[in-house]
Parts: sequence; C-alpha cells; structure tokens
Amino acid sequence: MTSKASDLVAKAKQWAGYYGDFPNGEEGAVFTVPLRLRAAWDAGDADALADLFTDDGSMLIGDEQLRGREAIRAYLAEQFAGAYRGSKVADEPVQCKFLADGVALAITKGGIILDGATEIAPENENRATWVVRKEAGDYKLVSHQTSPIRG
Repeated sequence: MTSKASDLVAKAKQWAGYYGDFPNGEEGAVFTVPLRLRAAWDAGDADALADLFTDDGSMLIGDEQLRGREAIRAYLAEQFAGAYRGSKVADEPVQCKFLADGVALAITKGGIILDGATEIAPENENRATWVVRKEAGDYKLVSHQTSPIRG
C-alpha cells in the first residue's frame, strides 16, 4: 500500500467514529455536512468549502457575516492564504433536530486548530449551528454560525 493510500485508510478509520450518537439514517446524513466542511477546511480548499452552501447560503465566522456562496469562497480563499493557512477544524456532533421534511438544525462543539498546534486553544473553541436543506438528494448548508465558548 502506498503512503498516500495508507494515509487515506487511517483518515477513514479516524472519521468512521465521527458520528457519535448519530451513525445512521438521516441524522448521519446531516452530519456529513460538518464532516465535508472539515475535509475542505483541512485541505485549505475554499472552493470545495463554499460549494457545500446553497447559492444564497450564509456563514457567520468570527465577526464576519458572509452572504452568498461567492462571498464565502472569496473570504475563505483569503483566510486560507493568511491567518488560517495550515489550520484544521475539529468538531463533534452534539444535536440534530429536523425542522421540516429535508431541513435540519445540527449543533457541533469544536474549534479551529491553528497551524503548528496539536489541539484547540481555549480561545478557539466554539459551538456551531448548521442549518441544512436537502437538495437533489444531498444536504447543503443554508446557514452556518460559530460562537465562541469562551468570550
């Protein structure tokens, strides 16, 4: 097995336990959104991350309220080249509640691990809310917000 394949297998095993109390069914499908965001963030891929959102999706990150997929893409491209270069996201599912058919609110707890760090610094811990809507069989982000746990 090549080193790259070995790394992929190790990552798959690590992420297999990600879903906690929500391993199957629609709740598990909802939590693929934070997992896909994590993969895009960890790769520093602003395009893949922005593509998780609906066209009119919104993202509140820090003090920035971003509206629309293109604003999200532009902001993250800038951040991945600067302050968030080499950073990772870690989060754990906390709750999933369906608001309507194909619409859910998910809550996670986690934060950003800055480049060179091995864990989330207390000032980077957050709770996140994820409003997702099923479109063409896949969940997309309508709204994502992070709030610091320690202010």
